[in-house]
Amino acid sequence: MGAETRIYHANGLPLPDDAPADHPKVAELREAMLWSEGQVWTSPERHGAMSAVMKAQIDWIPLPGGAIRPTQGRTLALMQVSGGSQSFNAVNQMRVLGRWMRMITIPNQSSVAKAWQEFDEEGRMRPSAFYDRVVDVMEELVKFTLLTRGLSDHLTDRYSERKEAAAALAARVGLDRL
Repeated sequence: MGAETRIYHANGLPLPDDAPADHPKVAELREAMLWSEGQVWTSPERHGAMSAVMKAQIDWIPLPGGAIRPTQGRTLALMQVSGGSQSFNAVNQMRVLGRWMRMITIPNQSSVAKAWQEFDEEGRMRPSAFYDRVVDVMEELVKFTLLTRGLSDHLTDRYSERKEAAAALAARVGLDRL
């Protein structure tokens, strides 16, 4: 579909607040976050929840500029794999976090049950209904990303932030003393 993709592997990512923000894996994650227009968050479901590694990645995303997040306005697709029966716990948790990060989280999602049966020896996903769903999710992510391209500033503009910025400007130039 013409999208340029990058994959971030969390191997070596320290726990949040357990290393400086200039740690190479943290810097790599933050650079990828700023580079992207759309993202795919994928986590195994462990003990009925998203993995701690996935949550650690999200926790390393900075919140500069007060309420302005580097993720806001970007599109987001969610997927999970499970070792057992199909569940949606991890994608539901990631959906909440994506919404909180002010991302445009697409309606479609994927949950691959008994994932150990769904991949071949080279790690490639076998043809199946699960595979088809993953492709559906990726197509929808690309479509939503194209539909919202160039509109992020408009879609994430909020009255409360404009009001706060105006108050800060007024204080800086002394209008609040008039």
